[in-house]
Amino acid sequence: MTNFTQNQKITVVGAGLAGSECALQLADMGYQVVLYEMRDKTMTPAHKTHKFAELVCSNSFGSLGEHSAPGQLKWEAQKMNSHILDAAFKAQVPAGQALGMDREVFSEIVTEKIKNHPRIEVRNDVVTSLSSLPRPTVIATGPLTHDELAEDMRKHFGDEFLYFFDAIAPIIDADTINTEIAWKADRYDKGTGDYYNCPMNKEEYNRFIEEIKNARKIEPKHFETTNFFEGCMPIEVMVDRGPQTLRFGPMKPIGLDDPRTGRYPWAVVQLRQDNKEGTAYNMVGFQTRMAYGEQVRVFRMIPGLENAEFLKLGSIHRNLFINSPKRLNQDLSSKNDPWLFFAGQITGVEGYFESTCTGLMVAHFLNQKLQDRPFTPPPRASAFGSLLEAITDPTRAEHFQPTNINFALLPPLAEKERDKELRKKKQITLAREALQSWNP
Repeated sequence: MTNFTQNQKITVVGAGLAGSECALQLADMGYQVVLYEMRDKTMTPAHKTHKFAELVCSNSFGSLGEHSAPGQLKWEAQKMNSHILDAAFKAQVPAGQALGMDREVFSEIVTEKIKNHPRIEVRNDVVTSLSSLPRPTVIATGPLTHDELAEDMRKHFGDEFLYFFDAIAPIIDADTINTEIAWKADRYDKGTGDYYNCPMNKEEYNRFIEEIKNARKIEPKHFETTNFFEGCMPIEVMVDRGPQTLRFGPMKPIGLDDPRTGRYPWAVVQLRQDNKEGTAYNMVGFQTRMAYGEQVRVFRMIPGLENAEFLKLGSIHRNLFINSPKRLNQDLSSKNDPWLFFAGQITGVEGYFESTCTGLMVAHFLNQKLQDRPFTPPPRASAFGSLLEAITDPTRAEHFQPTNINFALLPPLAEKERDKELRKKKQITLAREALQSWNP
């Protein structure tokens, strides 16, 4: 496509996190972009609004920690002028070391960015086939891709999509949290006391676990083949792994001393602020597929939540993704069509911000290609490069599973370092040096 001119248009399908980032990046580069979003006409099982970049499962982009892998991914995205990260900081709510956001404010900011950009045209139409789209095209329809388009993609790739299930955690009216029991603190006091902590003693915890086991669940179709992503596991699935699993997972009490006793309790349920006004809190790590009535009954057993009013209850939905190491090139274009690109969770990344970063990368890859420049991926040592490697390395194709950014994805140090914290710091230093050398 060497005769492409900037008067021609690039198509982006899907105005979620990846699609919005990709469209804004391409428009900033001077390209005319047509952005398709179906949700004015057709909703998904998980979305509630028509706004762009709606946050469905959680209101957090994860850690901002300077020496954490998610923190490094954000550092790199900020260097690359990420629009989504900019919106997240503008919509930020207190969340300790995590980047939490007011969902509505965040989506409004992204929606306004897109609608006010002179080089982005929004079309509220349902796309049902790849052949109907001019090239170049970026598909960023996410794990809840419209059934007809998903079927057309299956035909394009020649085999079944892979899939897993995501679960969503409930959100609670802040006025109904019993603050005589629940107290505000961050683990080990690392932060500004942003989380409500609901304590349980051993007996309360054991009764709670039994009620989770006995509660009625909403089973997906073909449940016998259900795959859950480890980072978004329903609490009842964790309980099935053993009664103490939650105590060593989302209910871990270490570093949270109850002011009434002066020591940490047997288990803790943490609540994170969900909006700027502080009127809503979500249950951290409490994704669930329990029936609605059962959620209210069981979660009101938690000390501090005995009178809780639920603004939103948990749910479960199926996510589709491509076997990217097998079906996509390293620049995230289809091996069957080099001008058809994919971005977001559909490529096999898991996590809001990981999805965003694939959209940012695809914009640069497409720009390279349109300018007849050699493909230049982000350096392998960077968080961007490590994430890209994880979803395009052919050796991963046989057992491909979605992944968040983590230190295991970053390349090991040339010299072995036994000190875990020092090893992480060295990896972060290398990642930053590598990213700054990238000229996409």
